[in-house]
Amino acid sequence: MDIKPINTEKDYQQALKRLQTIFDAKKGTKDGDELEILSILIDSYESKKFPIEMPDPIEAIKFRMEQMNMKPKELAEIIGFKSRASEILNKKRKLTLDMIRKLSFTLHIPTDVLVQEYVTE
Repeated sequence: MDIKPINTEKDYQQALKRLQTIFDAKKGTKDGDELEILSILIDSYESKKFPIEMPDPIEAIKFRMEQMNMKPKELAEIIGFKSRASEILNKKRKLTLDMIRKLSFTLHIPTDVLVQEYVTE
């Protein structure tokens, strides 16, 4: 087992290649231990090199509505008025704290996503 930090793209590619070789290793074996450590190193490198940004709050709401086959009318029932739902979806109005709480609870969108700043039109 030759484990070392992943600092470059070359290191990363080598680690991925080795991971593929030992991918089916059994837990508790030498290769299994190497697989576990290598997975942690690769995950750490990918998190630093390819960070995933949080989605725009309104796009997250639209996406979740689509997943749930929800209509704007149903969104209006959650946040109050039909006109307000339309303004929110068209980025004409900002989300309030009360709306964020209700949307997070009902649509299961993390509050971290909903409280982010976004530009209104």
